Amino acid sequence: MEKMGKETKKLNFGLIMAVYLLGIFMGAIDTGIVTPARTVIQSGLGVDATTGIWMITIYTLAYAASIPVIGKLADKYGRKYIYLFSIFMFGLGSLLCGLSQNFGSFEMLLIARVIQAIGGGGILPVATAEFGTTFPKEKRGMALGLVGGVYGIANIFGSSAGSAILDIFGKNNWQFIFYINVPITIFILIAGFTTLPNTREVNVKKIDIWGIVTLVSMILSLLYGLKKIDFFDFTNTVTSTKVFPFFILFFVLLPVFILAEKKAEDPVINLNYFKNPRIVITLLISIITGIVMMGMIFVPQFSENALKIASGSGGYFVIILGVFAGVGAPISGKLIDKYGVKVVLGFGFLCAIAGSLFLIFVTIEHPSFFTVAICLVMTGLGIGFTMGTPLNYMMLDNTDEKEASSAMAAVSLVRSIGTAIAPAIMIGFISHAGGLVQGNIMAVLPSDVAMPKLPYVEELKTEIDSLKTNEMMASQLQGIDLSSFEAMLDISAPTMDMSQESSLKLPTDMITMLQGADVTTITEDTKTMTAYILSQVLPPVVEKITTGIDTGITGINIGITQLDGTITQMQATADVIAAAQAAGAATTGMPAGTDTTAITGMPAGTDTTATTGMPAGTDTTATTGMPAGIDTTGSGDMTAALEGMKAAETQMQDLVTMMTELKAAVPTAFDTYQADYLTAIDNNSDKIESVFQTTLNEGFKQIYMTVTIASALALVILLFYKKKDSIPKEATPKK
Repeated sequence: MEKMGKETKKLNFGLIMAVYLLGIFMGAIDTGIVTPARTVIQSGLGVDATTGIWMITIYTLAYAASIPVIGKLADKYGRKYIYLFSIFMFGLGSLLCGLSQNFGSFEMLLIARVIQAIGGGGILPVATAEFGTTFPKEKRGMALGLVGGVYGIANIFGSSAGSAILDIFGKNNWQFIFYINVPITIFILIAGFTTLPNTREVNVKKIDIWGIVTLVSMILSLLYGLKKIDFFDFTNTVTSTKVFPFFILFFVLLPVFILAEKKAEDPVINLNYFKNPRIVITLLISIITGIVMMGMIFVPQFSENALKIASGSGGYFVIILGVFAGVGAPISGKLIDKYGVKVVLGFGFLCAIAGSLFLIFVTIEHPSFFTVAICLVMTGLGIGFTMGTPLNYMMLDNTDEKEASSAMAAVSLVRSIGTAIAPAIMIGFISHAGGLVQGNIMAVLPSDVAMPKLPYVEELKTEIDSLKTNEMMASQLQGIDLSSFEAMLDISAPTMDMSQESSLKLPTDMITMLQGADVTTITEDTKTMTAYILSQVLPPVVEKITTGIDTGITGINIGITQLDGTITQMQATADVIAAAQAAGAATTGMPAGTDTTAITGMPAGTDTTATTGMPAGTDTTATTGMPAGIDTTGSGDMTAALEGMKAAETQMQDLVTMMTELKAAVPTAFDTYQADYLTAIDNNSDKIESVFQTTLNEGFKQIYMTVTIASALALVILLFYKKKDSIPKEATPKK
């Protein structure tokens, strides 16, 4: 029986450990699982990079704020129920995150991420406290070791899991990176209610609600102000009403926060820590470590851009970074005892600097799997040597043992401030680079694509210019200007004015498409954009050309009709004259030109207007198309004039035929031009991808230069960290 009891007890501890570790794994893996999907999610929900980063920032902030609250609730109401409540909140938040894709709502995603973070903030602290206080001493080390191991492994493979899920379900189904948590949540809830003990603390101090609310408000104000700053137009944006009021609010809340912490029974941050310069240095370096760590967020996107792979695939590269961070963390702990925390932490920041500079000056200039891997190895070692053990060691070395939990919470909270602020700054560099992509790509679009040759253009130009010398035809052909027509056919690369005054604007869905483009889709997205621009620009040109041709055809047809009437009238006159001359010659034998008044029945000098249909004195040159001075009274001259006019009519009819064929060919020619232009874009895909890659790399350079500067600043601050023995006793925090 005793043996059986021991086996039962052993089995219970195994189940307890499994339930807690599974929760830790779920919470930790979700920290990285969103990273490779960030650009995919923000594109799917139609937001830009500056807004999209909030899906990570708001989780970090809510997670940090929830830790002290959830911890106190666990002490008061029991770890079992608060842990299971945290699991439930995490699962509910995950479900709502996934559903936000169905509703197409980024606001819903942010709210769901807050719910997720509230749950996540209770999982690790409660599990760690349970393992550290209730497990037998002989099992406690193993249990705490498993906590660290599971958390580290989950963090390492989170990004890879995100990429794998996107590969399996497709980028259009990114919701499954959240849905995967739902069945795990259900299992933990069922197993937890039947397995976990409900451990409580006897004496629980009052939660510092005012301190937490004020601190979160301060951080949100700071984040929002930073989000609105354009670091490429710093002076104008920092002084705008969209920025400086939030910085003022931050500084106004600072003394309120200090007052709240002084009155709190268990302050969220112990203000006495700031009286010890060693602790102040530790907390400052913790903030910087949080900033340096946030460079990890952009590793998937950088890897995708450098190696020209699809969005969502870069998460696999975080394995390299994570493995070496995982290797560096335990090694740093062993080296501290031998060389001291200052040396180990300094080495970590040097590795971070080396990795960032290698990325800036080598990987970006010579992108390959090898160069990407080298910078990730160095960066991973830097994170491993800085993010955990050294800072915890420094904090514990400067506080009483009974304050250990509070001290660790302070380090985590302060580091979370760094991890919340950094993305708000770094994403601005990517957004600025992204804003330059479109203009840079437009500059390299094909400019040598010619309009297909249209029929009769040269012939028409010659014939119309000739007819325009005729006064009557000039008035009918004034709507045709083949010089401007040829200018309209001379179309170079499509351009687009994106200024506020421009009448041509890209639709929202196309802007979203371009914002979500990556190096593998930019050519196709450019074609889509160009096709849209051409669909807006070319039809008015086609309409203007065809309208001009229609005007010309109408004018020529009017001229033909008038010419027909003139020919008919002149033919009648010629027939009368010919008949009169023939009759006069037969009866009188008079030569042509003799006064035929008696024969024709018309008095000499009679106005022939009634016969010809033209006013007396009309210059028939414009009507007949004959040179001035031709005598039309004679039948021979009249016949010649008629032949000339009939030839002109035939010429004009030929013009109508040619212009009709030209009009029919214009739309087809413009369609062919558009197809040829899009084909030329395909042929220039290497150049377009290179421009996209180079432009975006400028943003990555600025991000990792920020990491370099932050790491260098940490090294400078670290120089002022003195050994504990050299600090006067009165400088230590009061108990």
